[in-house]
Parts: sequence; C-alpha cells; structure tokens
Amino acid sequence: MIRRILFTLLLVLWLSVVSGGMAFVWSYNHKPGTEASAPLRWPAESRVPLTPGRATLVVLAHPKCPCTRATVEELSRIMAHCRGRLHVYVLFASPKGSPEDWNKTDLWNSAANIPGVNVLIDEDGIEANRFGATTSGQVLLYDENGTLKFHGGITESRGHSGDNAGSTAIESLVNRGVADRDKTLVFGCPLFDPDSECRNPKHAKDSK
Repeated sequence: MIRRILFTLLLVLWLSVVSGGMAFVWSYNHKPGTEASAPLRWPAESRVPLTPGRATLVVLAHPKCPCTRATVEELSRIMAHCRGRLHVYVLFASPKGSPEDWNKTDLWNSAANIPGVNVLIDEDGIEANRFGATTSGQVLLYDENGTLKFHGGITESRGHSGDNAGSTAIESLVNRGVADRDKTLVFGCPLFDPDSECRNPKHAKDSK
C-alpha cells in the first residue's frame, strides 16, 4: 500500500516537472522580441543603398543567434518564390573593433550562400539603429520608392521554420503588390543585450 502511494506521488511529481518544463519551453519559444520602430521611409543616412526598380528587404541579425537560423532558412524560401524581384541585405551586427572573423559563423555562411542575398557587417549596430531594430531576425520590406511595406519576423516562433504569416506577406507584396498584413511579431535574441543567449558561451560555440 505504502509503495503504491509513493509510486503515485513520484509519478505525479514527475508529470508536474515534465509539464512545467514543457510549458516553460513553449512560453520561451513563443515570446516575441521587441518590435522595431521602423522608419516609414528608407533612412537617408543609411549606407545601404536602396535598389532601383525592385523591392528591398533588410534583415537585421546577430551572427551568433541560434534563433536566427530559422529566419535564414525562411529567407532562402522567400528568394526562391520571388524569382529575382527582391533585393536583400542581411546586416550582421558586430561590436565595434571586433575582428572580421568574429562574424563568420555558419549563420553568416548560410545567408551568404543564398542567391541574391548580400551579407554585410553592421559595425556597432549602426544600421540596425537607423532601421529601428533591436531583435535578431527583424526584417523590413521597402518598395522601389523607399516606402515601408512590411516589418516583423518570418518565423512563427523562436528557431522554428515553416509556413508563417511574415513570409507569406512578403511574397505576396513582392509578387502581387498586396498582402493581408503589414507586420508580424519577431522572434529572436536581442541584438544589443550583453546577457542574451547570443553572448552565452555554449550558444556562441554551437553557432560557429
């Protein structure tokens, strides 16, 4: 009898721990980052050129953010579906004075290998600040005239690729000129928080 009671108590405790852990992971994965205060017009002071005759997509990212891998995967799909109608810049924020190879992670290489994507170092996050972004994975779509058409994220949660409202909206805007929304939530690590997962030695090692 006592053994049954102990077994039942242990089972309840184990289920509580598992349920709590799953709830924590779900909550973490679905907690959005800070929304960008995106300029409605392409910032005149930006050193990134607006592409004449085509829409331009800007992706702000941290080179060591594990969550942003899914964003890069979605970006590859977007480029395939937009068939040359979209020009893309991926700007990797890096601390001022950091060596060039600090940025050269597998995330950098994955983005650089997507046809039509230009990968640049954003020293000290200057361009990210110009575009009002503070979360890795933030994307902003501007039309050929430099008008903001969309801002947000292109994943449904942290680190998970697949069908999502952001990618659908961008593809629709580029290919048909209309979409059912102009913003979505963005999921990723903070670009400038020294205590975020991007700066955690384990995550940094995994992202190389």
